[in-house]
This record gives sequence, C-alpha cells and structure tokens, in this order.
Amino acid sequence: MLSESSSGDLARRVVTTAAELFCLVGTAVGTGLLGTAIEDAGQGSLSAQATLVAPAGPAFSIWSVIYLGLFAFTVWQWLPRNAADARLRRLGYLPAASMVLNAVWILVAQTGLVWLTAVVIVALLAVLALIALRLGATGSGRRVETLMVDGTFGLYLGWVAVATCANLAAALVDLGVEPGVPVATVLGVVLVAGAVAAALARRFGGRVAVGLAVAWGLVWVAVGRLTDAPQSAPVAVAALVAAAVALGAVAWVRLRRDAGTSPPTTG
Repeated sequence: MLSESSSGDLARRVVTTAAELFCLVGTAVGTGLLGTAIEDAGQGSLSAQATLVAPAGPAFSIWSVIYLGLFAFTVWQWLPRNAADARLRRLGYLPAASMVLNAVWILVAQTGLVWLTAVVIVALLAVLALIALRLGATGSGRRVETLMVDGTFGLYLGWVAVATCANLAAALVDLGVEPGVPVATVLGVVLVAGAVAAALARRFGGRVAVGLAVAWGLVWVAVGRLTDAPQSAPVAVAALVAAAVALGAVAWVRLRRDAGTSPPTTG
C-alpha cells in the first residue's frame, strides 16, 4: 500500500498531468486549430493592434518556450528520483492551477468577454507569484532543475506580468475607457511596467528569467508602436525605458546579493 505522502505525490502528479493536457487543448483553441485565434477573438480586442501597450505579434512566440518548459516540467515530476522531491511538494498544485487558468483564459477569450479575461489573468499572475515565492524559499542544487523548473516558471511569471498590463488596458478600452492623452499612456507604461519589473526583481531576488521575459515583452511593445498601428514613438521610447528598468533591477539585486547585502536566490 502507498503511504499517505506517496499517495499525495501520486495525486499531485496525476492532477498536474491532467492540467497539462487541458492546457494543450486550450493552446490548440487559442492558435485557431480548434477555435478562433486569439488575435481574432472578441473582434480583435486582444490583438497586437488593440491598444498602445499591446506587444507586437512576434512577442507571443515566447509561449512556445513556456509551453515546452511546462511539458518538460510535467515529465520531470514523474521521474522516480523526483517522486518525493521537497521543492515539488512545496509547489503542490500551483503549477496545475497555472496551466488550468492559462487554458481558461483562452476559452474565455473565445466568448469575447474581455473584462473576464482580465480577471482570469490577474488570478494567473497571483498563482505564478506564489510559485516564485515557494521556489525561492529553497534553491536547487541541480542545474537541470534550475533551468527546467525555475527557468520555466520565471519566464512564465515575467511574461504574464507584461501580458496582464496589456490585458487590463484592452479591457478598459473594451469597456469604453479611452486613453485620451498619449502622455498619460506613456506615464502608464513607465510607471506601471517599470514599477512591476522592479518589484518583481526585488521580491524574487533578481531572477534572470523573470527580468528577461518582462524586458522581452516591453521591447516588443516598442516594436509594435514603431512598426504597426496604433503607432506612437513616445510610447515606444517609454517601453524601452521600462525594459531597461527591468534588466537593470535584476542586475542591481543580483549585485547586492553577490556583495552579501541580500539573501541568495536561484534562477
């Protein structure tokens, strides 16, 4: 018979695998294989041209890396040596929850309820933040684990942080709240995205994957505003400043850590 802890580990792995399968179905829907592609859903409210803070289309290629990482994580947890891994136990069902929320967001987007997608993505961001906190509680001594687990969920968190800003902007526009003055949008990009990036760097110990994903998203916001509608050079410049803040905050936190003034971290 399985011990209580062993049965709990098995249940967690089964649930995570089921969530991964559900996430794959959601992805097929979002890419247009089984449903309407996200850029066409909701009359284009979530497309790369929806608002001034929407990243350009190529930015979303980061999902390929994240989805590959989630698949690898799902397989990784089934390896015998990881059956009772303390860090995986600490994560519990949070990875599964993140996958389910990801798929739910795609399915909600199909309905055109943009305001509801904003609610779902905020919940997803909260779950990913909890994952980062639990991973940061103890580092991994294994490089493969650091890359696969910390790296995957770091990219996931960083990208969703940027996507949340874009989603909230799209929801406001969809509800009829137009960002009338470009300067206000510029300040929003700098203050919100920059502040979020700095806060993530400080709270999660300067995780490189998080900073890279945030910067990636913001750079593509800049590209979108320079090359696609709606165009805005001021917003592009502001997004690049925020991207620099994201990377600079990571570097600053890690330098302080190396100097012994802040606790160590991984990822």
